[in-house]
Amino acid sequence: MPRFEVFSDGQHIGWSDLELGDPPMGVAFGVFVPGLGYSRIQEQVRTFAQRDQRHFKFTVRIVGAEEIRAAGVSIADYSFDCGEDAIELSVLGIEYPAYGDVFPEHVAAYQRQWSA
Repeated sequence: MPRFEVFSDGQHIGWSDLELGDPPMGVAFGVFVPGLGYSRIQEQVRTFAQRDQRHFKFTVRIVGAEEIRAAGVSIADYSFDCGEDAIELSVLGIEYPAYGDVFPEHVAAYQRQWSA
């Protein structure tokens, strides 16, 4: 599975494996691992939990490859209350590259649950 770099307004802020997903909805999400750049916006991200985060200009890029075009990217940071692994990255409405090309394991898991 590829690793995904996360940027805010062009600045690298961390990464995720986007290990979970909902293929029919074009959604991928997973644990967000902060990088050095995240500390400058962390308090603001916490303030905007479950609110519009477009002003952060989050983007996600496959390491060594292209940016994932999506309807939105958000970070839910509950690390202050729940520990440092309580930060989640969500990528919503993935447009390009095709969801199945980037997340074939998510598609396979979804298909397995309906075949039996």
